[in-house]
Amino acid sequence: MSKHIGIVGCSAEGAALCYRTICKEGASLLGKHAHPEITMHTFPLSEYMRYIEKGDWEGVADLMLSSVSKLAKVGADFAICPDNTIHQAFDLVVKESRIPWLHIAQEVAAEAKQKDYKCLGILGTRYLMEGPVYTAKITAFGIEYMIPEVKDRERINNIIFDELVNACFTSEALTYFTGVIDELKNKGCDAVVLGCTEIPLLVTQENPFSTGYYFIILFVCPFPSDNLRKLSLTW
Repeated sequence: MSKHIGIVGCSAEGAALCYRTICKEGASLLGKHAHPEITMHTFPLSEYMRYIEKGDWEGVADLMLSSVSKLAKVGADFAICPDNTIHQAFDLVVKESRIPWLHIAQEVAAEAKQKDYKCLGILGTRYLMEGPVYTAKITAFGIEYMIPEVKDRERINNIIFDELVNACFTSEALTYFTGVIDELKNKGCDAVVLGCTEIPLLVTQENPFSTGYYFIILFVCPFPSDNLRKLSLTW
């Protein structure tokens, strides 16, 4: 019997990708046209940004708790959040939540360890790349990590908030991300975490840039039915 998944959304594109991924992958576990029961709640991204920009993670946690409370009331068994950045408020949330959560970075780190990756590049918003969400989880598994240079972090952040969250995916942005990923690869990363849920909408297996890459783009989507399912894109 599959469990009822509650999705705490933040950005529309990221939440939609999470929802679609669960529905798409459901058939491989549960049968044709099947997927777990899913309920999603999202506040507007603007509500989150007014707290994120001030570094007010308690304010972020309050929004997440409000969402998960609504999900619990309609029967969700546990919660996931496809937004990497707001996991910085995760510890404030789980101790007050009525239902359990999965931590996306914890699952990424566990998957990376299982695949014997030695060094991960971290891509995402500036708050994510410079924050503790992934670093603490990755190092706990004995894995090293790298983040892009300051100028690249700033541009990546701008592309995410000015373009990707608004469903704007350009060849210029793809070329830029490809260059940053190349640089991380050349510095020794054997995998790159797409730590912003919108990035896999830009950097996909179908992109012509994928041909000839000999490293891993890791996008782990927590997908529990009775077990946890991890999805990774190997190029």
